Amino acid sequence: MPLTIGVLAETAAGERRLSVVPDVVKRYLSQGAQVVLQKGAGVPAHFPDEVFSDVSFADTAAEVCGQADVVFCVQPPSEETIAAIKPGSVLLGLLQPWSSAERVRQLQEKQITAFALELLPRISRAQSMDVLSSQGAVAGYECALIAADHSPKFFPMMTYAAGTIRPAKVLVIGAGVAGLQAIATARRIGAMVEAYDVRPETREQIESLGAKFVDTGVSAAGTGGYARELTDEEKARQAERLAKAVAQCDALITTAAIPGKRAPRIVTADMVARMKPGAVVVDMAAETGGNVEGTVAGEKSWVGDVLVIGPVNIPSRMPVHASEMYAKNLFNFISPFIEDGALTLDWEDEVVAGTCLTHAGEVRHAGVKQILGL
Repeated sequence: MPLTIGVLAETAAGERRLSVVPDVVKRYLSQGAQVVLQKGAGVPAHFPDEVFSDVSFADTAAEVCGQADVVFCVQPPSEETIAAIKPGSVLLGLLQPWSSAERVRQLQEKQITAFALELLPRISRAQSMDVLSSQGAVAGYECALIAADHSPKFFPMMTYAAGTIRPAKVLVIGAGVAGLQAIATARRIGAMVEAYDVRPETREQIESLGAKFVDTGVSAAGTGGYARELTDEEKARQAERLAKAVAQCDALITTAAIPGKRAPRIVTADMVARMKPGAVVVDMAAETGGNVEGTVAGEKSWVGDVLVIGPVNIPSRMPVHASEMYAKNLFNFISPFIEDGALTLDWEDEVVAGTCLTHAGEVRHAGVKQILGL
């Protein structure tokens, strides 16, 4: 029997993305695999059922899981859906591995081979599979638009009959993929942009986008492309020098995150209080505690005369392109192991081994084991 790939409709509140798109379905079919799609799964992402040719449809998630050898998802499936997945099947998606020991245990007990794409090794060969980067790029772009939309000032310089209005000043904290995209987007709109990151190697990237690097004298270069956690002394020094830049900006976008940990608190209530009247803060890290004191996930709140926005599931605001990017990431991860309609995983492969959460009744990822106490 050829390999059957099952695609679930997302049930998390506000989730509009889909894990396959029509062009990518054709690639799976060319490899001899079959695709079964839950009816209506693509509608929130503006991919109605009729745009998918040569796929079969199932009414429920349980029916999809009952047929599928590989199950795709965006958000982690519910307990009921995991229970319906066939033992020995593969589950692939953003599984939030650090958030639920109960879910990891259920995957383990069901003998499901689960690949959590958050665990993908940060190596050059895996860049085309890197969901965090692709979805981070969407989030960074969207956060710049959110800031521009809520700012009481023009982002670009505007000239009119009575004179010229200076462009808004935007400060971006964090220069990973999301931060760099936020910088580039704010610059395209016409704002003056400054940016800060604790990793000194990002200075060149920031300046290459036309932004000014804010130098606080603190370096937090870590491993795997991520920043390490700062000491209390380093945090104090960073805060002192960063406070001045925060006070001078019209819009602040924060993007700093550490996988599996609470977002670092970078901007204090005192810094927010010193911002200009009408300034806007967009805290991309709201879902994991926020970089800004006073951020409320999923809400807009006024802190004095400063608007603090804590958007959640930001990539889902742009479901068409976010789904296209996500679907290609999944394809690049799984397709090298599909040959003549069969799936053969190579456990010597660094990407396969490093991304695996559970397999053969075991929790395979040491970091997740430690954090969840499994």
